[in-house]
Amino acid sequence: MATIFTRIAKGEIPSYKVAESEDYYAFLDISPLAEGHTLVIPKNVEDDYIFNLDADVYAGLWAFARKVAVAIKAAIPCKRVGVAVLGMEVPHTHIHLVPLNTEGDMDFRKEHLKLEADRFAAIADAIRTEFEKL
Repeated sequence: MATIFTRIAKGEIPSYKVAESEDYYAFLDISPLAEGHTLVIPKNVEDDYIFNLDADVYAGLWAFARKVAVAIKAAIPCKRVGVAVLGMEVPHTHIHLVPLNTEGDMDFRKEHLKLEADRFAAIADAIRTEFEKL
């Protein structure tokens, strides 16, 4: 059975897409730590542990995530974009990219934001616009 992230990448479950390539997909986290919190996944590999990925898929995932992070930084006012790979909540490798102004912004134990659909859509559009410029 496909993971929820595979189903999102295939368009079976709606998401706020910010970037896509043939092999990778980036979309807003629906329970974000900050506005612009994005998840980056390999589309064709469902392994839940990033270090199990084939070397080419692993390198490609990080290259794609880097480009997404550049777009996030251009679209969302922040000092930098933080990176986390936890992989405990969904059994599909994913990279969290979180806009940061302080180190505390990356605390996954803090209360997550609750945003309206139109705000998610506006954020995704802003990041996607920046991504397409790269």
